[in-house]
Amino acid sequence: MGRRKNRPRSRENTDHKPGWGAGYQEIIKENKLYEEYYQELKIVPEGEWDQFMATMREPLPATIRITGYKSHAEEILHRLKNKYFQELQDLEVEGQKIEAPQPLSWYPSELAWHINISRKILRKSPVLEKFHQFLISETESGNISRQEAVSMIPPLLLDIKSHHKILDMCAAPGSKTAQLIEMLHSDMSVAFPEGFVIANDVDNKRCYLLVHQSKRLHSPCIMVVNHDASNIPRLHMVDADGQRNILFYDRILCDVPCSGDATLRKNIDVWRKWTTSNSLQLHGLQQRIAIRGVEQLTVGGRMVYSTCSLNPIENEAVISAILEKSEGTLELIDVSSELPGLKRMPGLTTWKVMTREGHWYAEWSDVPENKHTQIRPTMFPIKDPQKLKIMNLERCIRILPHHQNTGGFFVAVLEKRAPMPWNKRVPKLRHKAEMVNPSAEGADEKSAAVDETKITDGEESLDNKESIFCPPPSKKMKLFGFKEDPFVFLNEDDPIFLPIQNFYQMDPSFPKINVFTRTHEGKKRHLYMVSKELRNVLHHNSERMKVINTGIKVLSRNNDGEEFGCAFRLAQEGIYTINPYINGRIIKISVEDVMVLLTQENPFIGKLTSDPQKQAKKLSMGSIVLKYDPDPLNKEGPKCPIVLCGWRGKNSIRAFVARNERFHYLRMLGVEVFREGKKGEGSNKRVVNSEKNVEPMEEGILNVQGETENLKQDTEGSQEFAKYDEILGAEEPEQKEVEHAQIEISNSKVMQASECTDPLSKIEKTDNAAVACPDEERPEVESKQVINVD
Repeated sequence: MGRRKNRPRSRENTDHKPGWGAGYQEIIKENKLYEEYYQELKIVPEGEWDQFMATMREPLPATIRITGYKSHAEEILHRLKNKYFQELQDLEVEGQKIEAPQPLSWYPSELAWHINISRKILRKSPVLEKFHQFLISETESGNISRQEAVSMIPPLLLDIKSHHKILDMCAAPGSKTAQLIEMLHSDMSVAFPEGFVIANDVDNKRCYLLVHQSKRLHSPCIMVVNHDASNIPRLHMVDADGQRNILFYDRILCDVPCSGDATLRKNIDVWRKWTTSNSLQLHGLQQRIAIRGVEQLTVGGRMVYSTCSLNPIENEAVISAILEKSEGTLELIDVSSELPGLKRMPGLTTWKVMTREGHWYAEWSDVPENKHTQIRPTMFPIKDPQKLKIMNLERCIRILPHHQNTGGFFVAVLEKRAPMPWNKRVPKLRHKAEMVNPSAEGADEKSAAVDETKITDGEESLDNKESIFCPPPSKKMKLFGFKEDPFVFLNEDDPIFLPIQNFYQMDPSFPKINVFTRTHEGKKRHLYMVSKELRNVLHHNSERMKVINTGIKVLSRNNDGEEFGCAFRLAQEGIYTINPYINGRIIKISVEDVMVLLTQENPFIGKLTSDPQKQAKKLSMGSIVLKYDPDPLNKEGPKCPIVLCGWRGKNSIRAFVARNERFHYLRMLGVEVFREGKKGEGSNKRVVNSEKNVEPMEEGILNVQGETENLKQDTEGSQEFAKYDEILGAEEPEQKEVEHAQIEISNSKVMQASECTDPLSKIEKTDNAAVACPDEERPEVESKQVINVD
């Protein structure tokens, strides 16, 4: 057949459609079936329905969460409260009073804030514009995250400690996972907490989004895996005695896929598409995922089940079904005293089921046989008053949007009191030598070293007394998506360690056994580290799970690095992980030194203060650690430690810090970073020439004498540094200018930054950026400044 000819599209009914370029037709925020359904279920207190629906039709305000580990998060919060939020107090724009950001009263330490400022107003005030740019840049660097307020609740209710083993069953895109990692690292002085987070998602592509989110926290205690949550494999660990045990988790986050009908404020397409069929179809999957979760929970452990739906079919029906199957081994615990300030409604104890055609059924016995595939018995509430009383469904948490200007949400917190009923039975193993001692029946969940029986939707497979419980037959795991590089752990006596130990004077406690690479053959380009517990998991389950990513990069190979004493240089990504084990090649720096290193490309050693100069002159060329410790006498300086990886050249020192992280540290020093305005704006500013100071866009890309040379990935260009120092010699020549580098001379030093992901919008923008050095660091050459002439 030949190619189809282009045919003109039908022009019928075009009179009622918007013209080209007019965008999409506005979605009408009405759904009669939605209102009829939830009014019948009485999910809203009497007299509040109109307010509930009015709030549902309003846009959802933005909420931000200050991410990162405790001390750095507190520093960002300090800058926000003492500078930007103070400037917004009593601010008016075009006669409209601006609503200042407010902390979420129930979120600990004021690390989450509610911002109800429209994007139009943001651009009409210089004060708001600077605040906006601060949010944009810190979001890009991963220190501020836009996250819906109600989405922050489940991780908080898990009550995480640093030693907990945590499973996030449906983790992508990763905002809740980031919360879990932060809680695990509540003490920054501990490089390797005993606990870890295994974050899972069924969608292979979304797993990489999950990796991106978690990588920003630079944790060696996170592993991303790709499995169906309803059938996530049982993993094993080996204890100190060499005994192989099943891995049971202390905490599990079960944020299941749902209809999302509580997200109408941000997902307005739900207004048009909503029907009850979404909930009916998801009920079985949600139940299977929740059951698989409690199977893998340790006795005494806690699992949080959550959805962004208001439908009891997805919420209380699932909880009551697994409570009934658990035969008293699970308890729905009361968390009403946790998160004080959070307005919540109790869970429902009665509800009805409606088909996609709009027919209501109060009991399973009322459902006609031809509807049994659409409606299942577990969708209905428990009728037995005694059972209902024991379940305590009112302990579930329902969040209604109009109570505190949020989205809707459902949360239930379950605690495991004893092994699951099907774990108590004696399993029949394929090998007689592996038979379980009958006297130990039900004594401990660890004795049942088998995979639990699957439970299908709407029926209990455990009713059959003659069922045989045994491990499933060995099957080759089906892999989808990209083929990942292997995780190859190094032996402690690997010759690669000796020069590293000698060059950096590594502490004897350095856990070489936790170091791995991603290749079997050829030179090892990068060395990664994981915690001891995650190594245990990875080492004994490589064939049972598909690992997408784990570990943190701590060392990268230099080209011809042996000339400088070691083939590997430090990586900023993992500097906080490896730094506790480094005893040599450390330069203690002050706030002034941090400023110089972050604002200049290759500052000469003579530009540092006297103590760092003396320390630097004692070191040979090569990779170094630049460490700032808080000075209790300096009230203006950062209150948290700053560790940078750098390079000691012949006559200069350079900090190898990625652009976004560099801007973050500069803000902690009181430097305000903002993007360049559009042409024609800022006519009240004059521009003069400035010293060249170009930040590295990423590690391993250097600028030497104005020529941009892209070196091989993750090499520091050791030869280039040597040549650079030889050319410069002992005297300091004039450094070339950076095009359009600008500095605003004001009470605080100001630098430009690139525009990035807007925390108040889903739109991502990019813009060119330039970095300028502080005024006092400029050499005596013709310079450019941005000076307010008002």
